[in-house]
Amino acid sequence: MPDAIDLLKTRRSVKPMELTAPGPSAGEIDTLLTVASRVPDHGKLTPWRFIVIEGDARRRIGDKIAAAFQADRPDATPDQIEFERNRLARAPLVIAVVSRAAPHVKIPEWEQLMSAGAATMNLVTAAHALGFAANWITEWYAYDRRTLDALGLAAHEKLAGFVHIGTAARPPEDRDRPPLAAIVTRLA
Repeated sequence: MPDAIDLLKTRRSVKPMELTAPGPSAGEIDTLLTVASRVPDHGKLTPWRFIVIEGDARRRIGDKIAAAFQADRPDATPDQIEFERNRLARAPLVIAVVSRAAPHVKIPEWEQLMSAGAATMNLVTAAHALGFAANWITEWYAYDRRTLDALGLAAHEKLAGFVHIGTAARPPEDRDRPPLAAIVTRLA
C-alpha cells in the first residue's frame, strides 16, 4: 500500500462506465463509510448521511431516473431512456452522500455543506486507498426532486453527489493540473 502522500498524489477519477466488478465487499463498504465520516464537523451535527446503492437497487432507482427523464422529454428515444435507466448501474457500487445542512444558531450552513463535501472526498480517497477506483459526480438527476424522493431525501436535504466505485477497467490517465504559481498566493 502506498504511503499517504503517494496515495493522495496518485488518486484519479475514473469514468463510471470504465468501472467494473469487483466492487467493495460489505466489510470494505463499512471501512469506506467509516473513513468518509471522519471529517471536520463543527458542533458534531453530522450534517450528512450516506445511501448505499448496490445490486438491483441500482436499476430500481434507474427506473425512476428514466421515468423522470421521459416525463420531461416525451420525444426521447428508447436509447436515451435506457441510457438514463443505467445511470447508477455503470459501476458495481454507488454511494450517495446526502447533505443535511440546516439553519443552526452557531454553525453556519456553509460549514455544514463543506463538511458534506469533505465526507464525499474522504469516500473517494478511501476507495483509492483500498485499491478501487471512484468518480464523484452530480448530474441532472442529483437535482431532480423526483429522484431525491425515490432515494428518500427529506425536503431540506440535498445531494452532495453520487460516488461510483469499482475496479478500473484500465489504468486511469492523468490530466494536467494547474501550476502552483497560478493558484497559490503566498503571504509572509
